[in-house]
Order: sequence, then structure tokens, then C-alpha cells
Amino acid sequence: MIRIKVDSEKKINRITVEGHAGYGVSGTDIVCASVSSILITTINAMLRIDEKSIQVEKQEAYVKLDILVHSDMIDLLMENMVSLFKELEQDYKKYVKIDQ
Repeated sequence: MIRIKVDSEKKINRITVEGHAGYGVSGTDIVCASVSSILITTINAMLRIDEKSIQVEKQEAYVKLDILVHSDMIDLLMENMVSLFKELEQDYKKYVKIDQ
């Protein structure tokens, strides 16, 4: 299962994603691919806007994304990412869990 932890006060400050979905065969798992795509696309967009706005720690089956500088666009991208993860969680409850 992929676990997504969202840390927030008034704004989202950190997202931690860890684990493997186990939905399909490694390398062809559509749930893992979806989570990775949402995460990587959002991180890349944030880096294009302000490369100093985030800090990313990556390991095998683990990503921690910290917001260092909040802005309207960075916060919107974070909210959008969480919204996409929630939609994925609704469709694949056995494979994705969000903790807020």
C-alpha cells in the first residue's frame, strides 16, 4: 500500500509518500505509476516556479516534500496534488491511503 501523509496547519507544509501499491506487477503497476506521475509533475512545476520553494528527499519507495517558501502558486499546486491523490484513493482504496 502507498501511504501519503499530509502535514498542514493553515497551509500544506509537507507531504510524505511511501510504499508500493501492490496493485500490479512491479514496473507495470498503474497505481504506482499514477502516484509517481502526480508527484513528479507537481515537483517539477514547483521547481520551475521557484527552485528554492521546496526541498525534496528521495529514497527507494519514499519521497518527502517540504515547502520552504509559500506562495499562491506553490500552495495551489500542493492543494491540487492532494486533490488528485484523494481521487486516486477513492478509486483504489486497498492500494492508496491518505492521512491528513
